[in-house]
Amino acid sequence: MDFMSSDEEFSLVMEPLKSSEETLEGIQNLISNYKIQCDQLVHEQTDLANMIKDSKKMTQDCKKRSIKLAKSLQEDKQSHQEQMDSEMERQGMLSQEEFKLMKDIQEVQAALREEEANFEQLKQQTDVFTIVPEKTVVFKGKTCDAGDVPMFDMTSRIVYPMVEGTALITFEEEEVAKRILSMKKHQVKLGEECHITVEAQPVQLILPELVEIHSEVCPQRILISNLPEMDMETLLDRLQLHFFHSKHGGGDVEHCEVLPDSGTVVLTFLKDNISKGLTEKEFHDVKFPKKIHTVRVTPFLNGKIVNLKTKMTVCPRTVLLTGIPRVRNDSLPDHVEIHFQRSSNGGGELEAFLYSPLGQHTSALFESVDPKKEQL
Repeated sequence: MDFMSSDEEFSLVMEPLKSSEETLEGIQNLISNYKIQCDQLVHEQTDLANMIKDSKKMTQDCKKRSIKLAKSLQEDKQSHQEQMDSEMERQGMLSQEEFKLMKDIQEVQAALREEEANFEQLKQQTDVFTIVPEKTVVFKGKTCDAGDVPMFDMTSRIVYPMVEGTALITFEEEEVAKRILSMKKHQVKLGEECHITVEAQPVQLILPELVEIHSEVCPQRILISNLPEMDMETLLDRLQLHFFHSKHGGGDVEHCEVLPDSGTVVLTFLKDNISKGLTEKEFHDVKFPKKIHTVRVTPFLNGKIVNLKTKMTVCPRTVLLTGIPRVRNDSLPDHVEIHFQRSSNGGGELEAFLYSPLGQHTSALFESVDPKKEQL
């Protein structure tokens, strides 16, 4: 048998209470709360609208400021670019000025070097003239125009190497040489049944047309002239001995030589500037074996060619004969010379004849004795 528990037997049932919202007071409170919330929402909406308005205004201000800043930045950029362009142009002008200045400096330096070279040359020329002892000069000639003054002239001596089997003939008349050249081929008889054929060709020489020589006084050499006639070896020994002694103003002699065809002697000292004192005195009494003779001491000039112009000249009276074979005939040169002397062969009177046989090396010496003539 089942028994019910005390809880099941005694249960308490209570009616539910009505909510406070369903009461008038609760509703009024709720409405008041909603009204407060609504007022808060309206206030928040107003604040939000104001904030939106402020944000729009701020945005517009920022936009205007951005535009202004962008414009200012563009202007600054343009101004900076203009400054850069101006600076680049200025740098270019400075570079051009610097280049021009460098060029001017180089030109000035070149001109200065040229002036220094000219000054040195003038100084050397002055030394050439001032080192020569002064003399009293009395003019006894006649005056003439400046254009009539003869220019410096010189005689050419040309060594002409001859080819083997050739000959050179110089005629007295130019017309004879022209005639021989125009005939060109010539048969020269060596006997009754023997002859050779030679060819006449013009002789071309290279002659100096203009020669400029730069001269300067040599500090170690002297030129001794007015020498006595005696044995050359004894003469050189006496000169060296005299100018060796310091009491005569001399010093150690390095070399002593005779200048060919001049009758003068060149004395070279080991030290510089000894020659200056000797040339200032000019005349010196030298003791020779039989007597005391007065010699003259003058400066020795070193010359250097600084300008040389040449021209090709055809000898008007000399003819070159080529093609002369090797012939066992000692009278061959005589036959050739006689052949070109005969007028029947177109020849004429000869002034000179030079033969260079095969197997030998011969040189001819040409000397100009007249602008229109040459001497072999």
